Order: sequence, then structure tokens, then C-alpha cells
Amino acid sequence: MPMRRIVNKQLGDLLIERGVINEHQLEKALAVQKERGGLIGELLVELGFAKEEDIAQSLTAQYGFPYLPLSNYDINPEIINIVPGRVARQYLLIPIDKISNNLTLAMSNPLNVQAIEDVELLSGCSVQTFVSTSSDIKRAIDKYYKDKE
Repeated sequence: MPMRRIVNKQLGDLLIERGVINEHQLEKALAVQKERGGLIGELLVELGFAKEEDIAQSLTAQYGFPYLPLSNYDINPEIINIVPGRVARQYLLIPIDKISNNLTLAMSNPLNVQAIEDVELLSGCSVQTFVSTSSDIKRAIDKYYKDKE
């Protein structure tokens, strides 16, 4: 049962609520995002305001998204083909499994409804999400997409 339809909270608000960052830090990250784009979770980490693990844990604790460390997870190359590399990089997500019409993604920010809708449109699948850290996902993208780009 997909929960994400009811999740309208932004990642920044969630992290403030959980005491990971403060308003001032979020405003600074949003200003940087406006200037040069990027994903808010990534920018908060880059600016040193939050740790990737804190973000993953907040999402897991608040919404019950299951956490998946990707480092020792093997992904079937056919699954990888479902999502184009540029989309994976743009949203920091990677497809990890597909059962009938359900596609499972590992994402650094499963609150990114735009990302999920894009993948659903591209794949024609219904998406379930796991949380992974940005670094884990980047490493997996480099590993699995390197021959495809």
C-alpha cells in the first residue's frame, strides 16, 4: 500500500522538526538551491548542516520507509535498464527490484514526489521506496550505469 500519497511534507521541514537542522540552515540551503539547483538533502550535507545518516534515519523514523544499505546489495542489470542513468543521477535514486508491476527504488529522499511520479511515468510501474544515503546511491549509480552512458 503506497504511503507516499499522504506525504506532502518537505524534507527540510522534517529535519527541522526532528532537530537535525534549524530554520536558518534550511534557508541558507534553499538559497544555494535557488542559485545553482540541486537536491536539498545533498546541499544540507555539502554545507555541513546534516549528515547523510541523519537524513536517512529521520525518514525511516518518521515515515517508516525501510532503510537499505546498498553497499552489499546486488542489483540485476535488467532492473537497472528500467530507469535511465540521467534520471537516476538527477534524483539520486536507483531501481533495485521489480515484482510484476511494482518497482522498488532506493532513494536518498523518498519525499520527492516529483521523482517518484517521473519514474512511474517512465517505467509504467507502481513505485515502492527504500531509503539509502546519497553516497551509497552515487556509488551504486557509478557501478551499475558506467557501461550505459
